[in-house]
Amino acid sequence: MEVSGTIKIIGQTESVGSNGFTKRQLVVTTSEQYPQDLGIDFVKDKCDLLDKFKVGEGVKVHINLRGSEYNGKYHVNLQ
Repeated sequence: MEVSGTIKIIGQTESVGSNGFTKRQLVVTTSEQYPQDLGIDFVKDKCDLLDKFKVGEGVKVHINLRGSEYNGKYHVNLQ
């Protein structure tokens, strides 16, 4: 799946848990009639891919949808 729009935020790389897992968030504002701000998580070795981009730049991002269930609630992540 592909998302295109303008970069709104490029987050800092964060460590999650005690096993060395890292993630970094990119927020893209879509260019639809009703623009949406989509938070896309880059994980592990993909975090460094964001270093070459700047806020305000137009991008196309290929994403994977990830779903999970925790305590009876369902969550969807864009990676």
